[in-house]
Amino acid sequence: MPSVSLQLPVAVILLGGGLVATLAGYRLLRALLALYGFVAGIIITPLIAGDLAAWELIAATVAGGLVGAGLAIGFYLAGVAVLGAGLAAFILNLAMEGDPDVRVLLATSVGGALVMLLVRHYVLIAATAFLGGWTAIVGGMALAGNEAAVTATTGDVTQLFPMVPIDGHAPFAIGWLVLGLCGALVQLRTRSRVRARKAARS
Repeated sequence: MPSVSLQLPVAVILLGGGLVATLAGYRLLRALLALYGFVAGIIITPLIAGDLAAWELIAATVAGGLVGAGLAIGFYLAGVAVLGAGLAAFILNLAMEGDPDVRVLLATSVGGALVMLLVRHYVLIAATAFLGGWTAIVGGMALAGNEAAVTATTGDVTQLFPMVPIDGHAPFAIGWLVLGLCGALVQLRTRSRVRARKAARS
């Protein structure tokens, strides 16, 4: 288990990085991916490192963070495509009775991946707004001493919504929804302003 001393900086990073992601995630996407990947690497590495000397654990944790940052940057487009394929397959499964034909499922998944890549700007805006909102709330709750949020800073998010039913977590869910929607609207407005400026210059 990670040292308790890591929980405070992880909570601060989640709060600050989450707010930045919520309000400007698309514009700072690569930097945020690197940040979240680095944090994930920091959280995961001590869990698998075993018994190491203090300096070895620090070196392994930093190395794990750098690996996580590199993987996050390298695979984000693949993640968007996989998300589209998964959503398309899920919708097809809901629309059909029984198991769909493999060829139909494959074609639908490929089509969903392509569509998702075409509209990835809006997908990424929504994703960064809501992911950022979630992490910001968790970081703030962890700093306030909430037990479930503190546990999340060590990599265990099973005690937080949406991993648990909404019963008893309605304030968290409502706050997440409001913060995510506000962040998405801010990002969409910022993007439209940037595009308008570029159009005016050309």
